[in-house]
Formats: sequence, C-alpha cells, structure tokens
Amino acid sequence: MERLNGDLHDLRLDAGLPSARGIRDRIGKDAQGFWIVNHQAVLDAFQKADLPLLGRLDLIVRALAEIARHDDDAVADRFKELWKLAVSETVAQAHANLRDDDTEPGEEADDNTPGDATLESLKALIINAAQSLWDDKDALRVFLGVVRRSEGFARMADALEEHRPANATFYGVQSHEFEVARSPARRELVAVRHCLEEHRLKRRWSFTELEQQTRVSADRWIRWYTHSELPDRDALVAFSNAAHLQLEDHTLLLGLWSAAHEALERQRRFNSLPSDIGFDEAWAMRPPAVPPLWALAGVGGDPLSAHGPDLATGSAPAFTIAGPAGSGRSTALTTIARSLLTSDTRLLLVAPRPSPLRELAEQPSVLACLVQNDIERQTLEEVLDTATRDDPVVVVMDDAEVLADCGASPVLRQLLQHGSSEGAALVAAANEREIDHPMKWLSELTNARRGLLLAPQTYASGKLIGSASATSLAGVSSSPGRGWLHLGDGRLTAVTVPR
Repeated sequence: MERLNGDLHDLRLDAGLPSARGIRDRIGKDAQGFWIVNHQAVLDAFQKADLPLLGRLDLIVRALAEIARHDDDAVADRFKELWKLAVSETVAQAHANLRDDDTEPGEEADDNTPGDATLESLKALIINAAQSLWDDKDALRVFLGVVRRSEGFARMADALEEHRPANATFYGVQSHEFEVARSPARRELVAVRHCLEEHRLKRRWSFTELEQQTRVSADRWIRWYTHSELPDRDALVAFSNAAHLQLEDHTLLLGLWSAAHEALERQRRFNSLPSDIGFDEAWAMRPPAVPPLWALAGVGGDPLSAHGPDLATGSAPAFTIAGPAGSGRSTALTTIARSLLTSDTRLLLVAPRPSPLRELAEQPSVLACLVQNDIERQTLEEVLDTATRDDPVVVVMDDAEVLADCGASPVLRQLLQHGSSEGAALVAAANEREIDHPMKWLSELTNARRGLLLAPQTYASGKLIGSASATSLAGVSSSPGRGWLHLGDGRLTAVTVPR
C-alpha cells in the first residue's frame, strides 16, 4: 500500500501537480453529464489509507499519465499490479492480525508514512508557497533550494521548479485552480473559459487531442488556462471549426473574446497613462475650439489629449464624479471647476465638508460658495433664476451625498430634468455607494449617462456613469488621480486627472 501511494504521488509530480478538479475534468463526464469520478473521490485516492477501487484508480492513473505524456496503458498495467500486491498484503495482514513489528504497543506510528496528516500538511504548505512565489523566480529558487535539503522532498522541488502547481487540493486545502486573478477582464476571461470548457468536455478532448483538432499546441492551450490569459482569436476560430459549433455558439464565443480583449486593452491604456500632469499642461491639450460649457475632466488616449463633457449637451445637464474616499474625487471636481472658470463660466460652489473647491471661492466668476450641510430652496432658486442659455450657471458640488435630503432637493431635481433649456447645469462628486438612491435627487444624476469613475468598488458602479463596460473594473487596484471617463458615447476612456 505504501508503494502504491508513493508511486501515485510521484506520477502526480510527473504530471506537473494538477489539482483534483483538473484530474476530474480530464477524466470527464458520462453520457448523462455526471462526473465519472468527482474531485472528492480523487482526493480520497491520495489521502485515505483505504485502497481505492481498481476502476477508479485506473481512470485517475490514465488521466495523470496522459498529462505527463507517458504511455497510459503501460502505466495503468503497472499500477494494476501494485494494487493487486496491496490487496494481497492487506488480506494477509488482516488474516494474521499482526501489528507492525517496528511499532511497540502504545507507540505512535511513524510520522513519515505517506498517509500521515502532518507530512501531508507540510507538502501542502510547500506546494502553496511555490504557487505564491511563482512570479518571483529568484525567491522561488531560494525557497526550493531549502526544500531540497530534505532528501524526501527533492523530487517535489524539481517538479515545482518546472510546473506551476494548483493549490494543494490533494492535501485537504481548498483549490483555486483556474481561478482568474482580479483584472479589468476577469468576468470576460471566466466567461470565455467556461464556454471553451463546456464544448471541450462535451467532446471529451484532452489538451493533446485539442492540439490535434485545432493545430494549436497543447502547451499554448494549457498556458492560456493556467496563466489566466486570453487565447488568440485565431485559436478560438480553429476551436469553433473543429468542434463544429452552431452559429449562435460561434458568435457567443467570439463576442466574449472581443469583450475580454477590449477590457484588457483598456487596462493597457490605463497603465500607460502619465502618473501626474499639471492643469496648465493638460489645458493646452484641449480640442481647438471647445464650447463655452466644455469642462476638462482628464488627459488620456493615444495621442495624449484632453477630454471632458460639454455640459450644454446630453440627456441631462449633469456630470458625475464617483468613487470612494481618497480616490481623488475632490481634486477631479476642482479641476473641472477651474476649467469652467477659465472660460468665464459662472459657478455656484457647494462644499459641505472641507474641500479644495473652497479655495476657488474668491475667483471673479464664482457667485457664492456654500459650506453648510443644508441648502435652502430659496437660496438655490435665487442663483439659478439668473441663468440663461447665453449666460449659464453651473452648480459644482462636492460630497453631494451630504445634501441628499437638503431643502433644495426639489430644485436640484428640477435642474437635472430641465436645466438644459434654462441655462443651468450640475457637476457633482459623491461616494459611489450613496449616489443611486431611488428616493433622493441624487439618483437623477445617472440619467446623464456620463461621468468619471475613480477606483470602482462594485460591478454596478458603471451604471452611475452610464457605462456597461465598467463592470469588470470593480476591485482592480488603481492609483488616486486616475480614472475612467464616459461621455455618453459608449466609450470608456482611461484618464489622468490634472492637478
């Protein structure tokens, strides 16, 4: 039994330490769509002291042999003989009712036996540590050098140096095989992978067979799976042709690929943005002839240029800046205010909390700067009554969530619904989690379907600025002062906010 268990672990090392679910997937499903061997049964074959069923062992061994590119028939025959030998030893020992000669009464069993929980936990730690260090080759080399000092783990260290393992499912640790890391294309990559897996498993293709069918190397397919990368479009077309996908399935697969590719391109453009840019430099990049109510929101694109909304157009006279605390909301709002003042646009500043916006209070075109936690209806009406199309007024409001229930709420709602015809507009910055409240005037901001999103926190954040493309950005790390701009045209632009 010990030799069977040890050889089974060695075969798994030769196969590159695949996870239990990876072996389960390689074995496949039956005609009714059920797993032939579920991942828990695979775990039991490695963990439990009981002999596995011969048929189950045969399937596991053949799957590992195929991954390792061994002769699966020869490997299966060898394990069959080991299984028979283990059965004979078990029967003989049970019949004689003998205790291991090396274990005295009351003495614990040898902690180095293959099935020992302590040893298995140590193996799990080694495997998971190697997985975590995989991208730092120097650290991985040093770590595996330490592991090799124990002769019993030298073979494992050699395997870990050549193959990135899944987390140690075999040793009772939850596996995260094929888990896609946080990225702007996480949801799209997962969707592409699931679509491919559905059709691959339906045909029970191994990666070797996938290579034969598509003429794309198995190594490339495995890399795309294990490194959370997007396959080449040509490879997906070859897969679709080899699998004889119906038109709707073919269209879906390529549509998912396009969505993932677009999201990855957005992140590439985001990463290439300048980390910092001054207002004067950014203002010089504006289009040659901008309308009077054009506002500078950020710098981005290729070539680098200034971008921002025309507050006199659109479905609603508003622009939203959304993001959590510390994401640069107030800086972005102040930049927009400065650009409007440069065009001599009249502004009403609202800053119920300390904000750099208050520093603009003395500028000639600023009508007033309100700093209280409430705005009276009459106060706002008096200012907006002076607005005309030829001489508009823009309300620039920081921490708008503080004023969600202010006395001027009906006036703000009216502005968002009819301000365009009256020469009024609103630019508001708020915490993204507090904007979309159906019973408050803030919810009307989303009707403008444009805005600047900074460090989005949820998959629903994109709807605050009218962009479905922003759903994959949730949770992706971003630097303060960089964000995603949507101007109502369906395009999501990565921008740096000027300072």
